[in-house]
Amino acid sequence: MSTETSVPHPRVSGVEGQPMDASDAALYATLLKEAPGGLAFFDGDLRCRRANDALAALLRVPVRDLQQRRPSEVLPGNLATAFETALRKVLAEDRPLSDLDLVVPTGDPPGDAALATAVEERILACTWLPARGPDGQALGVVLTALDVTERRRAEEVIRRKEQRYRSLVEASAQVVWVAAPGGGVIDDAPEWRAITGQTPDDYAVGGWLSVIHPEDRPRIEATWRECVEDNRVFETNYRVRTKSGTYRHFDVRAVPIWQGGAVIEWVGANTDVTGQREAEEMRGRLTEQLSAAALRTARLQQATSMLAEALTVSQVVQVITEVGRSAIGADYSAVALLDDDKLRLSIVAPSQPGGEGEARPASRDDIKVSDQTVMSVAVRESRPFLAEHPDSLRLQLGHDEKGLFAQHTGERAWVGLPLLAAGAPIGALRFSFTRPREITEEERVFLEALAGQCALAVERALLFEREHKTAEELQRSLLPSDLPQLPGMVLAARYNPATRHVQVGGDWYDVFRLPDDRLAVAVGDVMGKGVLAAAGMGRVRNALRALALNDPRPAAVLAGLDRLFSATEDEEQFTTVAYAVIDPETGRGAFSNAGHPPPLLISPDTPARVSTREPGTPLGWPSQRQQTSFSIETGNTVVFYSDGLVENRRRGVDAGLEELVAVAADAPPEVVGDPERLVDFLVDRMLAGYEQVDDVTVLALHVPPKPA
Repeated sequence: MSTETSVPHPRVSGVEGQPMDASDAALYATLLKEAPGGLAFFDGDLRCRRANDALAALLRVPVRDLQQRRPSEVLPGNLATAFETALRKVLAEDRPLSDLDLVVPTGDPPGDAALATAVEERILACTWLPARGPDGQALGVVLTALDVTERRRAEEVIRRKEQRYRSLVEASAQVVWVAAPGGGVIDDAPEWRAITGQTPDDYAVGGWLSVIHPEDRPRIEATWRECVEDNRVFETNYRVRTKSGTYRHFDVRAVPIWQGGAVIEWVGANTDVTGQREAEEMRGRLTEQLSAAALRTARLQQATSMLAEALTVSQVVQVITEVGRSAIGADYSAVALLDDDKLRLSIVAPSQPGGEGEARPASRDDIKVSDQTVMSVAVRESRPFLAEHPDSLRLQLGHDEKGLFAQHTGERAWVGLPLLAAGAPIGALRFSFTRPREITEEERVFLEALAGQCALAVERALLFEREHKTAEELQRSLLPSDLPQLPGMVLAARYNPATRHVQVGGDWYDVFRLPDDRLAVAVGDVMGKGVLAAAGMGRVRNALRALALNDPRPAAVLAGLDRLFSATEDEEQFTTVAYAVIDPETGRGAFSNAGHPPPLLISPDTPARVSTREPGTPLGWPSQRQQTSFSIETGNTVVFYSDGLVENRRRGVDAGLEELVAVAADAPPEVVGDPERLVDFLVDRMLAGYEQVDDVTVLALHVPPKPA
């Protein structure tokens, strides 16, 4: 079965005609197609307007039979009644309905011969949610359904086991004690005293209540008193002080013993469940930590496509106008784009202006679509505009265009073409000639095709520029806005994105305080460009923070990143990270490297050098992560950086590292002692004479000399 007909395409309307943007539509389509549970939307008449394959499979009804029908029209009697009862209740009370189990009966699934085999009864856990529009008006009900058959069966098995276990406990308890009908102690309990260290007199006076944890005692005393007064079973748990002074968890069950209609005593059985409680608490903590890391990782995980060709609009203008001029001999050309309100056209300059034949900005900032101009008419009427000589131009427009293109005083013929995307204009293309020019039919067909290519390229370039801006903003937002201010250490960082016509990459750095006031320092690089690389960088950075807060040891953090990376990232993804933990008061720390360039060490007493330790493998590769100890001495500086600083198209990594050491050695003492000046010095000198093709990230940590 397929749900393609029920999933709206991006940029179309959502439920009840509400507008849905591309991200909402993608989320909606993914939920319908990929969600493991059943999803459906019912309108106010109880008709199913949308349903996914998972729900159809759970109900054993083809999805096409669910669409536009009420449950009573397609489901078995009892199941349909339960469905419609729940729908009416939610619509009437306008509040969610949950914790409702529905049973899909046994039998053959109707309608689909491919599934026509006997199937067993299934149990669905359903949640019904009222759906409202932006104005608050009720639209219908959203249903989520999960198959909990196995869970319910497991719960039933567990319930029976618990019954047997409790019976066993009552028959042979670890510790048994006896109390009077009024709740006081009447018999000694040697096994209990062996655990608690109570003397017979202590037990006779205070009994088991006297060794309960002070935080638990008020609750236990009140519950015990109520049970004694009502003659009902006393069942609870508490912490007990042992003879060693530590506390252990106990489950307790006490039952009244009846004789002739009266309670003659109470018998209690205690079971030590300390190990179980500690295991549950540990599982809870681990689950919470992993959920938080997954959430951080998940928050920052979005499904965005990259453009095959990264071209700016100016580059598109340059290419298209050059093709037009060379193909039909046009002397001047221009491209204008519509603004968001579709009321004005703005001329776009080519990426490399120069020369008489180049398109230049118009004498006015923009052109009104309502004006009588070559491009305005082409956009307004969505058709080519042709004027083979000045008289034809004045006849069609009523005037010349001298005010718009005053620099083109020699124009004698004009062509205007609309740029259409999905049938709607996004701008216009204009060619002009310095002599009268008749456009042949073949040339007209060519120009229209050229305009179509131009429109596609412009649309793609606009998308790229929006993505580039978004990715750069995303990347910058994930970098620290401020570095920690430390009394014994000075930090400085630089992030230099590549040229504006190249997509941003996945370079990042992070510096943050750990709970024990040590400093965590990380520099990384995610292979790739654009939003995907920036998002991947965010996932690695957030995961590193989460792991560092749990166990800050560098080797442990990188090992944790390896596990997360292997579980969540593509095999082709290439990511490197250098991570250190430093005590800012002593300068001592530990360092581990996952395939990142080695740190640079600068000292006023010894030559600059890069670390010669094995850098390790990138994240996700099989590796036993190692960490090394180090110390930043007074007056020394450690510099972390990305490969964009040392590697480019004309310089390999090894040569780049040698040059970096040489540049650092040339740094004046006043530069070495000032991290802000040092990072600028290194970036400027290392990039001088080379085209920057990759982002550059530099982070310096300097321990200044102690005041005299």
